[in-house]
Amino acid sequence: MKRNAAIRVVRQAIEEERVKTIILAGGYGTRLSEETQVLPKPMIEIGGRPLLWHLMKLFSTQGFGRFVVALGYKGEVIKRYFLQYPQLSADLTVDLSTGACSASGGTGEDWTIELCETGPDSMTGGRLKRLASRIDGTFFFTYGDGLSNVDVKKLLAFHRSHGKLATVTAVTPPQRFGVLKLEGERVAAFSEKPEGNDSMINGGFFVLEPGVLDYIDGDSTSWEREPCERLAAAGELFAYHHHGYWQCVDTLHELRLLRNVWDSGRAPWKIW
Repeated sequence: MKRNAAIRVVRQAIEEERVKTIILAGGYGTRLSEETQVLPKPMIEIGGRPLLWHLMKLFSTQGFGRFVVALGYKGEVIKRYFLQYPQLSADLTVDLSTGACSASGGTGEDWTIELCETGPDSMTGGRLKRLASRIDGTFFFTYGDGLSNVDVKKLLAFHRSHGKLATVTAVTPPQRFGVLKLEGERVAAFSEKPEGNDSMINGGFFVLEPGVLDYIDGDSTSWEREPCERLAAAGELFAYHHHGYWQCVDTLHELRLLRNVWDSGRAPWKIW
């Protein structure tokens, strides 16, 4: 019995290690134009590191270091950052006579990152659909402009427990976004940005099965509209309730909030 339990633990660890995290990083971030004229929104810095780095660190610290980043607006900035990351985080020895360069030390991350162009104007669902060839099983799917202290291992376990196509993390933020009508843990309806409703909302941090791609028509599809609405109507969308920290970055005010939290030394998402 002990041997069988040990085998199950090993198998679970192998399965989790294979789970990819797809991060949307291609939007224009127009409401943050002061910051996004030269940077894509996920590259805005908190404590000297891009939002995207903080998000990836959250997942990798919990054992998930395989990433697919959906690029669009100023995607070359993100590519350049990760191409240079190993050198810029290490000590360098440069031979100016030959141009040879060697690196030592540093704080390299044990990450595998696929940086994929998904079109300059694709909507959120369209970007996901374009990544179909990169999806090889259950995967995380989230936005590159929000931070949380969500326990993604528990989120994945919850998703696997109900056996449906999709799980969304439901949060209670200070503002209204896509509202979830819940019947226990099942999402009965998904309504994007309704008026006059104080329900829990879409906090991102989805866990999805490849079958959700069948619910996306093409580049002009917003993931938060038809696909999530259809999944909810079909009984294929469940909600994982997160009552901890969650903050998106849509405005300069929200960006300042995140920076102030980080500067306080008590950033809830910093679990490393």
